[in-house]
Amino acid sequence: MKNKFGEDFLWGAATAAAQIEGGWNEGGRTPSIWDLAPNGKIKGNANCHTACDHFHRVKEDVALMKEMGLKSYRFSISWSRIQPRENEINQKGLDFYIHLVDELRKANIEPLVTIYHWDLPIWVHQKGGFLSEEIIPLFEKYTKIVVDALSDKVTYWIPMNEPQCFIMLGYCYAVHAPFKFGLQNIPKASRICMLAHAASVKVIRKYAKTPAKIGIAMAAGAFIPQNESKEEMEKARHKTFNSGIGLMNNRWWSDPILLGKPVTAYGVFKTHERDMAAIYQPLDFVGLNVYQPYGVSKRKLDNSQKTSMGWAIDGDVLYWTIRFYSQRYHLPVMVTENGMANNDCVGADGKVQDDKRIAFLRDYLGGVKRAVNEGYDVLGYQHWSLTDNFEWAEGYGPRFGLIHIDYETQKRTLKNSAYFYKKVIETNGEIIS
Repeated sequence: MKNKFGEDFLWGAATAAAQIEGGWNEGGRTPSIWDLAPNGKIKGNANCHTACDHFHRVKEDVALMKEMGLKSYRFSISWSRIQPRENEINQKGLDFYIHLVDELRKANIEPLVTIYHWDLPIWVHQKGGFLSEEIIPLFEKYTKIVVDALSDKVTYWIPMNEPQCFIMLGYCYAVHAPFKFGLQNIPKASRICMLAHAASVKVIRKYAKTPAKIGIAMAAGAFIPQNESKEEMEKARHKTFNSGIGLMNNRWWSDPILLGKPVTAYGVFKTHERDMAAIYQPLDFVGLNVYQPYGVSKRKLDNSQKTSMGWAIDGDVLYWTIRFYSQRYHLPVMVTENGMANNDCVGADGKVQDDKRIAFLRDYLGGVKRAVNEGYDVLGYQHWSLTDNFEWAEGYGPRFGLIHIDYETQKRTLKNSAYFYKKVIETNGEIIS
């Protein structure tokens, strides 16, 4: 297969503040909705108060990124570290991220900043969170603070990560913080979320000190065609945006945000034409967080083709998601998350033999390479995740990282997959077939 990855392709890895930082009550930070999750909501009654202690280990972690040869690093900002209380700005919190960006720049690693990745401050939650329109100007002001502090050295901005998850799982199904239940919340919370996102985009456009490239990270996916006949491909494309999980994960969010078009779902849920002018803000790319296919994989899956969380492994889904999104929304794409949970441990030889993740990378990156070779505009690939980390309601059981974390000692160990990924980057994808 001919290699067409550009020299500026952003090979990287991704994390989120709540999942790695720790330091939950240090440096002026106040709690988020994940810090104060009720008992029984997180497996093993775990918490994210220490996580991977990245708050104290920035230099060490950036050095490991450099050792792996990363060209980019996607991370998120903790809102409650920046604004511990309403109408306050915590300079110590800003300094933490300024230092992180400086370290990345010194290592020639492009920072990709996610402004909101699920860790809503308690004080914002107490005002109603995403069920109250009060959050729109609050998110606008928060974005302005971050942009003022970082935009002299940051080009890539992602105002929100996976509204599909933090709205649907947090406000409708009570699986994630703030653990609210009520399907009737879907239209209201979705609308408020979309308007907050648009407000954030406008702030970045207006105040960024250097030219900004703005996208949104969507919890995306696709149905895989049973074969590549025109009929089967059209059937898969239609289902990807019009049925079941494809409708609510893809079109419900992406049509208003990326096209300015309202959506009706199941004849019950609606977004409205009157809001579209406010919701639609032109973006520079769309981020795709892709893990497993929708529906049933065309492969016969045994346990060797499932992650430790039971998710199907089928790299074709990444190709078809890139293809279908590119065709529908006509934007460059960035793979902003893709990875797998595995039962990793450090062996007697001090190594982490995660051959399954290496096979996963070959499979899914093969899908990215096919898309690039066919001419789809793919800006980069951010592997989820840089390190093992706090996996939300699943606690610390699933290990997604390229770097193993011993949670008792915080010792970092590059897994075999990290060294494989380093070769991928060094060859600019040539070793992927």
